[in-house]
Amino acid sequence: MEKHKKGYHVIGEIYNRVNISPKKNIFAIFVNVLYNIKNITMEKTFTQICELFEQFSKDANLQMEKGNKAAGTRARKVSLELEKLLKQFRKESLEASK
Repeated sequence: MEKHKKGYHVIGEIYNRVNISPKKNIFAIFVNVLYNIKNITMEKTFTQICELFEQFSKDANLQMEKGNKAAGTRARKVSLELEKLLKQFRKESLEASK
């Protein structure tokens, strides 16, 4: 009998940490966890986009202001990477809004 009560207490503690009442079912917990994971991946993608845009901006300015051809090549390469990340962010954003 002791083990059963202790196990139930542990489950209650898990519910409290996740901020979900014990009345909700396991599906609700699963949905909550998925939602948090989606937000984390979106934030990570957004951070990568910001960093790449910073690089792109720096190299594009060097090409336009000083005629630096190597900087233009780097800017074009980064723009392709940005395109991929922006598409990925769009997918993640659509998934998170479902």
